[in-house]
Amino acid sequence: MEINHYEFKYGEFGETLGVHINLRGFDVLRFNNISKGTAFTIDERRKLKLSGFLPPRVKTLEDQVKSSLDIVDKKESDIEKFIYIRSLYDRNVVLAHAVIASDITKFLPIIYTPTVGLACQQYSRLFRGANGIHFYPGNIDYAEYILRNYTDQDIGIAVVTDNQGILGIGDQGAGGIPICLGKLMLYTQGAGIAPWHCLPISLDVGTDNEELLNDPNYLGWRHKRLKGDEYYEFIEKFVNAFKKRFPHALCQWEDFSKQTAFTVRDKYLKELISFNDDIQGTGSVALAGILAAMKVTKQKMTDQVYLVSGAGAGGVGIAEQIQTELMEQGLSEKDAIAKIFTMDSRGIVTFDRELEPYKMKFAKDPETMAWLKTPEDNTLLASIKNEKITVLIGTSGQPGQFTKQIVDAMCENSHRPVILPLSNPTTKCEALPKDIYEWSNGKALVATGSPFDPVHHNGKDYRIGQMNNAFIFPGLGLGVVASGATEVLPVFFSAAAHAVAEFVSEDDIKDGILFPSLDKLRSVSLEVAKRVGAEAIKAGVTQKDCAFSKFNHNNDPERLNTIVDKMCWSPRYFDQL
Repeated sequence: MEINHYEFKYGEFGETLGVHINLRGFDVLRFNNISKGTAFTIDERRKLKLSGFLPPRVKTLEDQVKSSLDIVDKKESDIEKFIYIRSLYDRNVVLAHAVIASDITKFLPIIYTPTVGLACQQYSRLFRGANGIHFYPGNIDYAEYILRNYTDQDIGIAVVTDNQGILGIGDQGAGGIPICLGKLMLYTQGAGIAPWHCLPISLDVGTDNEELLNDPNYLGWRHKRLKGDEYYEFIEKFVNAFKKRFPHALCQWEDFSKQTAFTVRDKYLKELISFNDDIQGTGSVALAGILAAMKVTKQKMTDQVYLVSGAGAGGVGIAEQIQTELMEQGLSEKDAIAKIFTMDSRGIVTFDRELEPYKMKFAKDPETMAWLKTPEDNTLLASIKNEKITVLIGTSGQPGQFTKQIVDAMCENSHRPVILPLSNPTTKCEALPKDIYEWSNGKALVATGSPFDPVHHNGKDYRIGQMNNAFIFPGLGLGVVASGATEVLPVFFSAAAHAVAEFVSEDDIKDGILFPSLDKLRSVSLEVAKRVGAEAIKAGVTQKDCAFSKFNHNNDPERLNTIVDKMCWSPRYFDQL
């Protein structure tokens, strides 16, 4: 049975040259990857039997973008803008991405955080049409068959969620798939991975969200979440099917919760080309910010003391990446771990209490902390003062946690303390950048997880660097698929972090700004891809012949760089072949 009725044609280096269309008439307009809408020329309309099916005027892509931007600007809320962009994507992939690319800084908060969080919460009510694949206990035994029936078969990247740890808002049941859609849009916007190489997948194992279970409009599998062996058997069935159908594709685990995130990541590290963005991508982008901060202060990372407030998947992922970098810079594993403190709702994590396994690595011996005499002493402020913390990272989701007292204590420990309130969305940020600037008199080096307006301080406006995983995962994904990497190594994330930090301009470093602006996303992503691909070749984990077009990089970094540049897709209409 023929699934695809159109076929993209590729060049020597994996670049998309055009598309061969077997369809005619209205069927051409129904496939969003190939539809041009009103931009089909008169000749194309005649050849494809579209004459009479479209109004007479032929628009250019530029005309269509302008009209679409006018419509977006008339929308009253960000969620309405999100709905419009997704609807446009479902009709015309090229146009949707051209609209987003016209101002990525403007549209990133709409297609991803924070607006995508609202889309997840309202998924059942906002449902317009099918996107991606939904696996649940009723169909997981047929997973391979379902994957083989998906319209696009040249899949390079899949973003896969079990919907449990969505953006700090928790269990969203079937509603987590907009996260996958948003991440894949960023793979395209950042690294130019063409939309037909992208696959969003929801693993709907039920939900413990009572509001969803009691909602008559809820579209998901209306049962409590699978737990224990039942859950992991479900994941195993998915992995086995995915490996058989897309053996060379990269699987990004997304928004799994706490211990589950680490268990799934670690179990399939060697078995599947995979990584967890919440753990490893977050760790990598945080490291990039710290590396840039060290450029500002002209200090060494090995001279800092780190506290991560929020010991979930993201927080522990950041601690892991800091440890890796400290060891790269010469510290032993023991000495590196000694410099990193993690904190949860009960204070500094210590191993004298019952802990989830993923928290154990950075747990401290309370006997070595003389100041910690009673549980009441175990506070954020006391930890900063007594352990002389110089780098404070917030992943707690506790708004206002970084108070003036906290900032004052950080300033006592360092003349340029690094304070990174990373929790998303903005309503959960540990402190507002303008407050940190005011309380520290501009001494603190600040970056956030959510977008914030520039801060006016001492007569000057300072851009707030956004510590966005979008600087990491798109380029990492392109580097993996372009090199044909057979596994995702920790060194990939270190290479990505250094690439991002090196992209911060000298002028930004002088102003204490820790990240490039989001309008540099494409340039940053391509550099990340080249660094990651080079590391894959160096480590000997590449296939010379890669999945999409059998281009061959011969383990030559220069040829790989050409492949990365040529593979990078930009939204433009292709000729029909």
